[in-house]
Amino acid sequence: MIRVFEESDMDALVAIWYEGSLQAHHFIDADYWESQIMDMREKYIPMSETHVLTTHSKVIGFISMVDNYLAALFIDTECQNKGAGKQLLDFEKERKSTIQLKVYKENLSAIRFYKKNSFVIKEELTDEQTEQREYLMEWNGSSYIS
Repeated sequence: MIRVFEESDMDALVAIWYEGSLQAHHFIDADYWESQIMDMREKYIPMSETHVLTTHSKVIGFISMVDNYLAALFIDTECQNKGAGKQLLDFEKERKSTIQLKVYKENLSAIRFYKKNSFVIKEELTDEQTEQREYLMEWNGSSYIS
């Protein structure tokens, strides 16, 4: 079930984000992700429109949007590759006409996931905080055929 984020979900979301970040971004020092925990809790999640995916009343993933920008899409590492990410992404595609996101160039599995879900690479950039190369990707609903 997808529902609106509740404050009581915060610990689960931060844990899912942290473990997912360590796994997906092995090319960035773990200390960086540790240093971002409080910002996720106090700044990034509260400033976004966040929906959670639950199963048997346990949060297994979440998606955070800031307008048409996909700020976060994370699935519990034990629940990945079972359609949860696509389910959350499709939920937002129903609500938005375009979606943009940034993904690290070295995060090949995420790039494959987004390409498979009709996102295209628009630009190559450098993340100022990590100095890692990243792609700006976009999905345009007007050209999307399901």
